[in-house]
Amino acid sequence: MANREALRELQSRLADRLQAARTEGVQASWLAVESAGARYLFPLAQSGEIFPFSSAQRVPYTQGWFLGVANLRGGLYGVVDLAGFIAGAAPMHRNESGRAESRLVALGPALEVNCALLIDRLAGLRNLDAFTSSSEPPEGSPDYFGGGYTDASGAYWQEINLQALSQQPQFLSISA
Repeated sequence: MANREALRELQSRLADRLQAARTEGVQASWLAVESAGARYLFPLAQSGEIFPFSSAQRVPYTQGWFLGVANLRGGLYGVVDLAGFIAGAAPMHRNESGRAESRLVALGPALEVNCALLIDRLAGLRNLDAFTSSSEPPEGSPDYFGGGYTDASGAYWQEINLQALSQQPQFLSISA
């Protein structure tokens, strides 16, 4: 009898939560990262696991921003220096303390691309409440740039649509 009562109470709470979620709507939420002095927002739904960066096995005859391949939890992932890719340049040199903060952010499994992005530093999670204003992507920016957001301290954060990034021909063409 007590189990039935507990089950009814649980179902009632779940129904209330679902109704609240429908009326409040879904807020955007991002993984905030920094790379080469720029601030980026990755949609959480498109982001995968985060790994410490130690090294990647170089692959000959590839673009400078493609750092090689790494074994991440038993899977083989291509490693892309995010700042190098966006700038279209070779990756920047990171000193010992910079490498200690560097992380690999894998693209989410739904994107079906075994790739991880090298970033300089994790900056936490953000939702829309963390920003005071938003804007359209800058004129002439890549297709994978989403909106721009400014936080309370005046820092500008650029959203990167990881799904659009993973489908870019230049992102998929690593050969030099």
